[in-house]
Amino acid sequence: MRDIAVFSGSAHPELAAEVCAHLGVPLSPVRVSRFANDCLEVQLQANCRERDVFLVQPLVTPVQEHLVELLLMCDAARGASAGRITVVMPHYSYARSDKKDAPRISIGGRLVADLLVAAGAGRVLAMTLHSPQVHGFFSVPVDHLHARRELAAYFRRYDLSHATVVSPDLGNAKEAAAFARMIGAQVAAGAKQRFADDRVSINSVIGDVAGRDVIVLDDEIAKGSTVLELLDRLREAGPRSIRIACTHGLFAAGALKRLSEQPDVLEIVCTNTVPVAVEERTEKLRVLSIAPALAEAVRRIHNGESVSALFEAPRDE
Repeated sequence: MRDIAVFSGSAHPELAAEVCAHLGVPLSPVRVSRFANDCLEVQLQANCRERDVFLVQPLVTPVQEHLVELLLMCDAARGASAGRITVVMPHYSYARSDKKDAPRISIGGRLVADLLVAAGAGRVLAMTLHSPQVHGFFSVPVDHLHARRELAAYFRRYDLSHATVVSPDLGNAKEAAAFARMIGAQVAAGAKQRFADDRVSINSVIGDVAGRDVIVLDDEIAKGSTVLELLDRLREAGPRSIRIACTHGLFAAGALKRLSEQPDVLEIVCTNTVPVAVEERTEKLRVLSIAPALAEAVRRIHNGESVSALFEAPRDE
């Protein structure tokens, strides 16, 4: 792949390096510096002229720093006459800001999409957006991957004859149903009300979970308040076992520790779309790599091949 150049911001260089290893291309260096007035400066330290440039940067804490860094990377690549600029954004945190559900608030998901395009992004590669409609906020092509294949390949090692995939809320029930079909399981969902960012109420679970092997599936886990509330409702129904799975393991404010301390939770499975600090990991945590899927998507984008094939059959182990 002579005409490809992959750069990484400071958010998750380990994932970018793994993607490059699967592609068989070097990870091009980036210099990020800070002026005395706290402004960032980004320099792409490899030739971009007429090359297919991929910028890898999930929007994780500190989100605003990493966002500005990504915008500057886009602008630097455009100024260096890149042939095409593709933003590889495994986690788009502003996807949660997708609607105006209160007076005088901004729709951050659309605004940040506009900023990326204005900075020079000609294409976006994302993974498991919080809301599917965020795809439409971008005025450039978006390849929206899911981690269902990687999660399905992991859970197929178990006996799933009595498995039920449980979505914490009805909004994610469609994703849970798609995952359940992949592994041949039943599906259920919690009836959730959200009162604040970290305060939710789940009144009941719709579906059969009594005596079942439950897999709680969510797109992301931040503070874990929703999952903890769901666990209380599940216990009332008496499941046989409980496992937790998500694409984006943000695990803010000690969430991973709280979830791991639940005695009936056997495993917590996530992917490496975002970095999970080694010191925070527990024996119950399993981190799956989505680097092969991202690398294959990058290869297909570069070669002008269909990316939709990556949405089809489950990935084998």
